[in-house]
Formats: sequence, C-alpha cells, structure tokens
Amino acid sequence: MITRTISLYRNAYSGLSRSTWLLSLVMLVNRSGTMVIPFMTIYLTQPSMGYSIGQAGIVMGIFGAGAICGGLIGGKLTDKFGFHPVQLATLAGGGIFFILLGQMKSYPLICLFTFVLSLVNEAFRPANSTAIAHYSKEANRTRSYSLNRLAINLGWAVGGALGGVLASINYHLLFWVDGFTNIIAVLLLRYFLAPHENETEYQKKKNSERSVHHSAFKDRSYLFFIVFTIFFATCFFQLFTTLPVFYKRVMHVSELFIGMLMALNGLIITFIEMVLVFRLEGKKPNHFYISQGVFLVGMSFLLLNLLPVSPPAAIFCMILVTVGEILAMPFMNSFWISRTVPSNRGQYAGLYTIAWSIAQVVGPAGGAQVVEHAGFRTLWWSAATLSVAGAIGFKWLGNRKSELR
Repeated sequence: MITRTISLYRNAYSGLSRSTWLLSLVMLVNRSGTMVIPFMTIYLTQPSMGYSIGQAGIVMGIFGAGAICGGLIGGKLTDKFGFHPVQLATLAGGGIFFILLGQMKSYPLICLFTFVLSLVNEAFRPANSTAIAHYSKEANRTRSYSLNRLAINLGWAVGGALGGVLASINYHLLFWVDGFTNIIAVLLLRYFLAPHENETEYQKKKNSERSVHHSAFKDRSYLFFIVFTIFFATCFFQLFTTLPVFYKRVMHVSELFIGMLMALNGLIITFIEMVLVFRLEGKKPNHFYISQGVFLVGMSFLLLNLLPVSPPAAIFCMILVTVGEILAMPFMNSFWISRTVPSNRGQYAGLYTIAWSIAQVVGPAGGAQVVEHAGFRTLWWSAATLSVAGAIGFKWLGNRKSELR
C-alpha cells in the first residue's frame, strides 16, 4: 500500500520540465508572503483604523477594479514584450506598493494605493500563466498549472499561518513581509529563469505554421465560460474577505485560528491536487470536473447556514470548499489554454484574469454590503445560489457543440 502510494505521487510529479519547477519555486517564495489580502478587511475594521465593514468592502472592491485593469494591461504587454520582463516589473512594483500601502492611514490614500497596487500586482498573472504554457508540453500542461497552483497554495498555507501570528502582534508587519517576498521572487526569477531570447519572438517563430490569430473577444464559447467563471469567483472570493469577518464576529475565534483555517485550505491542495489531477485528467470532459467543483463550493456556503455555528463546522466547510476548488480550477486552466496559440496566449490569459478581477470587485464589495444591510445568513444563501447557477452554466456549456476541451 505504501509502495503504491509513493509510486502514485512519483508518477504525478514526473515529466515536468526543470523550468516549470523553477517557476513554481519562484511562486512559492512570492506567495509565502500572501497575508495582506486575507486580513485586509479585519485590518481596516479594527479599532485603531476605525473603518466600517462597508468601507472595507469598498476597498476590496477597488482592489478588484485595479485587478481588472491589470489583467487587461498585463495580457497586452505579455503578447507585445514577452512574459519574462512583465513578470519582473510587476513583481517588483507590487513589492514596493505593498510596503507603501501599509503606511497609509487616510481613507482616500488607502483607496488610491490599493488600486495602484492591485493594477501592478494583477498584471503579473497573464504573464505568469503564459510562462507556464511556454515551459510545459501539451501532454502535461494541466499538471504544470497544478504544480504552480500547488506552489501558490503551499505559500498561501505558510502566509496564512504566519499572517495570523504577525497580525496578533502588529498588522503593519503583514505589509512589510508581503512586499519583501515579492522582491525576493524578482531576484529568483531573474537569476534562475533569465531568458536566452525574447519570448515573444520565440512564440511567433513557434507559431509560424499556424498564422491565424483569433481574438479571445470573438470566441463565443470562451465568453460564456468567462461569465460563468465570474459567477463562481464572485462567491469564491467571500472565502478571503467576508468569511474571515464571519469567523471573527459570529464564531468569536482568534486571528490565529482564522490564519490556521486559511492554511488548511493551502495544505489540502498541496497534498491532494497533483495526484487527483493525475488520476482524473482525460477520464471525463473538463466541464464535468468544473461543474462538480463549483457545485461543492456552493454547498460549502449553504452549510454555513445549516450547520451549527462552531469551529468544527468551519473546518468541515473549509475542507468542502477546498475540494471544490481542486476539482474546478485546474480544468478551467486546461480549457482556456486549449483555445490559444502562442501569439494570442496573453490575450486569453488576460481575459481570464479579468474574469477573476471583476469578481474581486463584485464579490467583496457586494458581499460586504449584503452583510451590512441583510446579515451573513443572506450572504451565504446568495453565494450558494449563484454557485449552483454557475455549476449549471458550466454543465450546459459543456453540452454545446463547441464543448469544453
């Protein structure tokens, strides 16, 4: 049994390129500092800052607005200049603005720096997604994205746990650590993955035999996919914004417990996702796994209203939402990358980033307003309903003639 398990894990991680592993190492370092965003709502609503949950929700919505602009700009810059310089510039800029944001006290300046930080930080995502595709082969592309997600979520586990400790000492430490991990990631990326030639030119040469350059904005199936992704992501972002406040105000748990709960999400992904993707990939259509995962996320929000308000219930719901995330997100990446060629990959990646960024506007701001005017129970009913609608949408899209590949 132990031998078979070891063999399964070995097979799940084999065949990936050295550059894919190095890119994931860079992501691990970068995301180990992810602690500002999960605690931002609590930070702004603490007595020393004095802002309401509604005001905090608006700040998180502004973060999403900056992310929309960052996704669009990052996608265009990636197709024009290549993914490597865009990754370097956005990581360095994000590190600087994280540190500066922590020094802001007035509400207008917090909003302004949050927008700029988000724009720069999120412009990194299309470039990074394009880099993963560049360093991987078609046969192992889903696992390459999963390895990158593993690095992100392992970093999330470290960042969440460390963030809980630092927040209990001084919230300003979160901004410094988040900023410096960005800068360290820049140095690692420059040292380990410096390009030998301009990636854009390489991609154009690689794609010379397939010169048709179709636009993501004219791909109807992809646009439907983006809409349903927004449904899902709007609900999913409650996990990092209103849900921690629910734990604090309704469950009356400590910041340390909240950080550990967030870390649980990352740890489950770290140990399960690669193996699960390895076993599931190719067995059923992508839309099957996506719709099932989105449905489970909806059920996790539903159970927040149905189960007793307690730490064990919070742990169970976190496990359920994590399983849903594991099923949905890797195969979402498989979908969008399957519709691209190297010369338009940044555009598709940018639109996918924008979908998540729109959800960062609607999700946190909308969720906070629902809580302020109708309470947490109404929010969880709404999130469950929208998630189920998204699951049905993905299933419908998969049954179309131009189904998810």
